[in-house]
Amino acid sequence: MKPLEAKLLQIGKGRGICLPAAMIRKHQLDEGVVLEERDGEIVLRSKQIAKQLSWEETAQQMAATDEDWSDWEAVPDGWNGQ
Repeated sequence: MKPLEAKLLQIGKGRGICLPAAMIRKHQLDEGVVLEERDGEIVLRSKQIAKQLSWEETAQQMAATDEDWSDWEAVPDGWNGQ
């Protein structure tokens, strides 16, 4: 996903940003977020404990993205599948 620019909004005496609903769903942020400060950046993570996806769920999520996975289809010369 390419970076999105967001403006800071006045919220009471504080400031905040609005996240797109699709991003909230995609990253399961409905229950809230955990903020982490790193070298020159702020990271948002879901409060939910990440569950491990099944192979089927992983394939469905990969298929739903606009990413080009064709590099993964290339098999090196001489590979015999063992």
